[in-house]
Amino acid sequence: MPSPDWFASQSTPLLIAGFLVCALVIGVVGVLLTRSAERFAEISGFGQAATGAVVLGAMTSLSGMATSFTAAAEGHPDLAVSNALGGIAAQTLFLVLGDIAYRRANLEYAAADEANLTQATLLIAMLALPVLAMTGPDLALGVEGVFVIHPVSPLLVAGYLMGLRVTAGSYRRPQWEPVEGESASDGERFETPKRGEITRLSAKLLAMGAVVGFMGFLLSRIAVALSEQTGMSENTVGSLFTAIATSLPELVTALAAIRRGALGLAVGDIMGGNAFDVLFVALSDGFYRDGSIYQAVGDRQVFLVCLTILMVGLLLLGLLRREKHGIANIGFESAMVLVAYVGGMALLVAG
Repeated sequence: MPSPDWFASQSTPLLIAGFLVCALVIGVVGVLLTRSAERFAEISGFGQAATGAVVLGAMTSLSGMATSFTAAAEGHPDLAVSNALGGIAAQTLFLVLGDIAYRRANLEYAAADEANLTQATLLIAMLALPVLAMTGPDLALGVEGVFVIHPVSPLLVAGYLMGLRVTAGSYRRPQWEPVEGESASDGERFETPKRGEITRLSAKLLAMGAVVGFMGFLLSRIAVALSEQTGMSENTVGSLFTAIATSLPELVTALAAIRRGALGLAVGDIMGGNAFDVLFVALSDGFYRDGSIYQAVGDRQVFLVCLTILMVGLLLLGLLRREKHGIANIGFESAMVLVAYVGGMALLVAG
């Protein structure tokens, strides 16, 4: 594997071309993941929302995970954190594109499902923890220069695991359902798997996930080199370029799932991927050797995570309010998510 110095020695056009190739591979593999994940939902009995949140969400997030981990290990905390948090904001924005693509009704109306509501609520709670770590006292556990983590990091891991359990429980024993219209889980098909089919399908998902993860590793190296050559800050590179590029699997799989009518899978993929991305920050804290990664980043990261909380909150409001039809096939909450993202990113880059 080429060293970081090798990437830094390449020309800017070549780096940009490599960036685009990696992004293209991530997008293509993301399409293939959709069919496999939908089949897994049918034969495993997990349901689309849970499969989207746990299986597809984790698989499509591997590229972003590789980017954040590599950046943290190589001493680029701003790139590591902005990539993770920027990815959450970008993926939440992708649901607006899904809302536009789904012609029958607003996506928030059609995708109302207890598992998705649970994921969105837990995501807001998980996002609040990094803000507390960034703005609170400088705490650290371990030995500096060897292994140091902030106490919030294990709390985030525990919160994610609890979220998986709560999401699975909300699917098996739902306590809430829409009073009119269909739930995202209505009409799902469940089949008895053929002998060995789950094992083969799981291996296939893992293989595609490994390809996506490797492309993310290359993207992180290219992003650092581009940041150094162009003079762009790591915050800009992470929150925009690598965040969007490594989130392409979520966009591709979500749109593909919506076209197939698998709304629970689409929204579960985005919400589950977002929760997994918060986990990047916690795990990147362990890869960063110079203290707590939360204290190594600046105010822009606080701004970015607060922007993300706002966007997820607006999405949750849309899932609860369930406006059936909006203007130009987009709900009011989706429009507000779009405005928040564009305005927030413009302020972040201009600042």
